[in-house]
Amino acid sequence: MAMGLLKQFLHTLRAETRQLYFVSEGITLGRTAALGQRLGKRPRQWFKWLAPGLLVKRWLFLSGVGVVLTSLGLAIWANLTPVYFIFQMTSQFLRLVTQVVPSYISGPLVVATGVLLILWGQSRTLGSITEVLMPDGDAELIDVLLTHRRLHRGPKIVTIGGGTGLSHLLRGLKTYSANITAIVTVADDGGSSGRLRREIGVLPPGDIRNCLAALADEEKLMTELFQYRFRAGDGLTGHSFGNLFLTAMTEVTGDLEQAIAASSKVLAVRGRVLPATLSDVRLWAELEDGRRIEGESSITEARGKIVNIGCTPANPPALPRVIEAIQEADYIIIGPGSLYTSVVPNLLVPEIAQAIAASQAPRIYVCNIMTQPGETDNYSVSDHIKVLDRVCGQPIFDAVLVQRQVPSARALIRYAQENSHPVALDREAVAQSGRKLVLANVLHEDPETGLVRHHSQRLARVLFRWYERMQNA
Repeated sequence: MAMGLLKQFLHTLRAETRQLYFVSEGITLGRTAALGQRLGKRPRQWFKWLAPGLLVKRWLFLSGVGVVLTSLGLAIWANLTPVYFIFQMTSQFLRLVTQVVPSYISGPLVVATGVLLILWGQSRTLGSITEVLMPDGDAELIDVLLTHRRLHRGPKIVTIGGGTGLSHLLRGLKTYSANITAIVTVADDGGSSGRLRREIGVLPPGDIRNCLAALADEEKLMTELFQYRFRAGDGLTGHSFGNLFLTAMTEVTGDLEQAIAASSKVLAVRGRVLPATLSDVRLWAELEDGRRIEGESSITEARGKIVNIGCTPANPPALPRVIEAIQEADYIIIGPGSLYTSVVPNLLVPEIAQAIAASQAPRIYVCNIMTQPGETDNYSVSDHIKVLDRVCGQPIFDAVLVQRQVPSARALIRYAQENSHPVALDREAVAQSGRKLVLANVLHEDPETGLVRHHSQRLARVLFRWYERMQNA
């Protein structure tokens, strides 16, 4: 069944993804118009090579010293005679030049000519390197190097969650640091991920797919490609390209961890994505009315108040690299995402909860903006905190980030029809929990759909400001 499905996938892909080619081709539009602007900026780009920390100037200087020593060595090898004549002829030539053209004119003129030749030669050399390394790139090589240095000096960040909330967060964080480790739940059993899980026996790739796309350099194109869903093909309809890609990579490499690592190289991902566990985890929940619901997708559909949640098998082992990442983290961010089906499943892995609790790094929980029907009906901020404390058996974060302003009236009406409302802020209860409260406007409303989400860049900016304050405290 697995091989048959993958063969259908490859066959249908040839017919249905031609439009993606035109999407990628569209990226090159407008580059000709930008050429003139780039030429005007080139002198400024040259001076960027003098920026500290690039590890370029010292090697250029060393190369120049090498040229001088090589020339001197050749002269010595020829019994020193040329050295004397070279200096004598140079002295006579310079004396003649200064007699014809005054030194206060000829000196600066020669210096300027030499500097221009150096800059021209280095520019053409770097241009040749750029054409090889970035044949289709819009950015200058120096800008790429500066960005690379800045991002790889960023703090080691660990994010924990799943769903669309985590992918929105990662889009913002990757502009501040490349040292990101996203720990993602593997409890999903709905949609394309659920079908692949049941039919092929792989761990659900959906949330991992979203995170890989969010961290990719060509994020827009990768998101469109990975989210592309087949509309035809026996057994392929409804599957996303990203899910099938990760499934194929899992079978090729042997396990999901290796598949993610290989996919990250292909997509040029900034940071890494790790599954919380490689165990085949299935969620269960006990509701207030006595029902016990099995399966992540069924929990939300049950529309009941959750009083207890767990997983089968109980206490699944954490991926060793996940624990290493948490122990080495400079900053730990929990959420945003569905409380019971995106955030909590990661914390049901005891080693993860214990590692977070033992960490000395700043730890913050990003609370959801709206309640989620069937999961967090009528929940306040403190209710979210209590659930996480109860699941982990102890407090695991220092602060909670909460949206300051309520969404627009249009968004409130839209969500009220689905029995969803803004998460109420109960300040006293939050203070009693011992958590610091971080209030900020990090909301984004989609003008077309009216959906309320965290704004990727605003959220990342607020989180980094809080991290810097904690570092300086």
